[in-house]
Amino acid sequence: MNQHTLKTSLSFSGVGLHTGNPVQLRISPAPVDFGICFNRTDLGASLRASLEFVGQTRRSTSLESRGVKVITPEHLLSALYGLGIDNALIDLDAPEVPILDGSAWPYVEAILKAGLVEQDVERNWLVIDKPFRYEDRRSDSYITIEPYEGTCFDVTIDFNSRVVGVQRACFDLSADYAREIAPCRTFCFLQEIDLLRKFGLIKGGSLDNALVIDEPKGYVGGKKLFFDNELARHKLLDLMGDCSLLGRPIRGKVTAWKPGHKVNTQAFKKFLETI
Repeated sequence: MNQHTLKTSLSFSGVGLHTGNPVQLRISPAPVDFGICFNRTDLGASLRASLEFVGQTRRSTSLESRGVKVITPEHLLSALYGLGIDNALIDLDAPEVPILDGSAWPYVEAILKAGLVEQDVERNWLVIDKPFRYEDRRSDSYITIEPYEGTCFDVTIDFNSRVVGVQRACFDLSADYAREIAPCRTFCFLQEIDLLRKFGLIKGGSLDNALVIDEPKGYVGGKKLFFDNELARHKLLDLMGDCSLLGRPIRGKVTAWKPGHKVNTQAFKKFLETI
């Protein structure tokens, strides 16, 4: 399989989930072996989408280097990864990628409508040839990476919630990312909103871009789920976005128990050290 990029540039506008800042974002085609790179047009500085630059991971993944930040890129990165896009330049005029509807669907819909371009160089696969395991005892989380003929992600979540329950989602990259994963929205519990705001987070959050769980009553606003396991699917969406920071698509299976951005990025960093 060869590398791919976008057929044409695409523009988006919105607000950042955590900063609440308005932002204009543009995704453009890029040459072979370019990878995914963010360009802060307001600062005149660029930052590669790489584990090397992972910074804060509280309720999102951020990329940071020499005063340049890109906050909450995981939904966009997941969209690019899920659609098999290897090379793209992403211009934005503020620190945070727009949250849009809280999923990857707006990006995926626009990209599929515009189309992709196959490039004349093969993809640089990261082939998993031996098992790897990372555990975080503080959060009771673990991530394993093991050999697999294709690319697969398997996620289980458990928040000790009567509303959510224990959910599992499994997705093989040969399936339809646009239909199965992209529409799944981010979420939080009503009971934690005040604390998140105290930490300066979710300033741009609303019922238009997140599912809110009022334990044990149900979903605020009577929101309906797209899938019975939509929350697990969204965590899988996030995991794919964080996995893209490896810089190479993997041939292997990633299994995650109670994942989050901190454990995701730490696990992938430790994995890189082993190879």
